[in-house]
Amino acid sequence: MAVFLFAYIKKGRKKEERRRWRLLSGTLSFLLFALASFRLTRLVVFDTITAPFRRLFHEEQEEVNEQGEVETYIIIKGKGLRSWIGELLSCYWCTGMWCTAALLLIYILFPVISMWLNLLLAIAAAAGIIEAIVSKLVK
Repeated sequence: MAVFLFAYIKKGRKKEERRRWRLLSGTLSFLLFALASFRLTRLVVFDTITAPFRRLFHEEQEEVNEQGEVETYIIIKGKGLRSWIGELLSCYWCTGMWCTAALLLIYILFPVISMWLNLLLAIAAAAGIIEAIVSKLVK
């Protein structure tokens, strides 16, 4: 009887461990996706390396306001699809939705590639966040 009870408890523990691992795994996956989406969105919307791509769809114009601060305005180029993409790229939240959708589609179609891509983007995002925090602390 004790052997059966021990086996039952052990089986229950394994089941509980698997449940915890799935929860941790799900939470970790969500965190990786969130960081990857954050990084990809910033890459598309703000980073200098993608500026030539953005210039196809909108132009940035800088003006000095009354307080002497430089303000940047975006002027959307073209009509139709070009204008739509320009509007999309000028909106961080809009671009973020489409970047997230792209990452999820890649995950569905190519899970192994998605894992490495998300890991790369998530690590870059974490490094950027850490750098921003350190820069604020050093000042």
